Amino acid sequence: MQPRDLSAHAEYRAGRGIEEVARELGRDPSEFVKLASNENPIGPSPAAVEAIKEVSEDVHHYPTAAHADLTEALSRKWEVTPEQVWLSPGADGAFDYLSRAMLSPDERVLAPDPGFAYYAMSARYHHGEVNTYELEKEEGFAQTAEGILDAYDGERIVFVTTPHNPTGSTCSVSDIEEIAARTDEETLVVVDEAYAEFAASESAIGLVRERDDVAITRTFSKAYGLAGLRLGYAVVPDAWADAYARVSTPFAASEVACRAGLAALDDDEHVERTVELAEEGRKYIAEHADGPAFESQGNFVLLEVGDASRVSEEMKREGVIVRDCSSFGLPECIRITCGTEAETEKAVETLNEVL
Repeated sequence: MQPRDLSAHAEYRAGRGIEEVARELGRDPSEFVKLASNENPIGPSPAAVEAIKEVSEDVHHYPTAAHADLTEALSRKWEVTPEQVWLSPGADGAFDYLSRAMLSPDERVLAPDPGFAYYAMSARYHHGEVNTYELEKEEGFAQTAEGILDAYDGERIVFVTTPHNPTGSTCSVSDIEEIAARTDEETLVVVDEAYAEFAASESAIGLVRERDDVAITRTFSKAYGLAGLRLGYAVVPDAWADAYARVSTPFAASEVACRAGLAALDDDEHVERTVELAEEGRKYIAEHADGPAFESQGNFVLLEVGDASRVSEEMKREGVIVRDCSSFGLPECIRITCGTEAETEKAVETLNEVL
């Protein structure tokens, strides 16, 4: 007995955690700073923490009301109908639901390279094929309609990441609209806005209200600090929003996640502090790091350092965990998450010493 042929499937490799690295090196976890996974450096929303405590004795119930309450709150936030909000276990869960709803076997998706590995993984899980469009380092990883359309060949889904991971570049709403207008009627443009709270650029949500071929995805992992709860969602066009009931898992988000998400959604102060810290961190890294930094609108900065594996390994031994971007096809680059002021300064100091 064997599983089906999975040879085309790549393993998703997340940034390594402090406990894991500390065990590997036989050291105390308190010696390390982790700036590898774009996590929120000030932690979860305090309002969400209180909500988690309050709901802890009710987790024997299915999240019927909580699921509906969060969906309703998000629909008000984005001025769409509740049916247009597809809750999911992280934004990656939303990619799975969109793949189930859109992809027939052997249909293709178009994804950025470099880019988030799960776009391709989700397509292949659902028996789809993957094509890519290149974001060029020499052009600052710029994202333009022309560049994406040059690679387009009738794919069923086109993924656009803005801000883009791991580079931090953005794609304008006008370019996204042009992509949607110039692709086939049956092509869906999925705009991944996982880091949108950190960017000065406009959300593509207006296109979702106007068109039937654009969807956005969002997450509570970054600005809201709820990565460990795995909570995300898609906002899809009204014309086919009812597909959710046929492609989602039962109660796609847990009771705890929904209640925490509801509380975090109203915690504007926490989000503002988080965004401000990211802005300060991006500026500090760009100005003080010895390696060239690419302009970023995320809560992280991509830097060119020569041998990324060597640099990240030496930084790790000095107590700072950063992301070696070899897994993104950028063996000369590392990505540093914007931490607290002290964490960011330590990361830059350590990087400069290693370089």
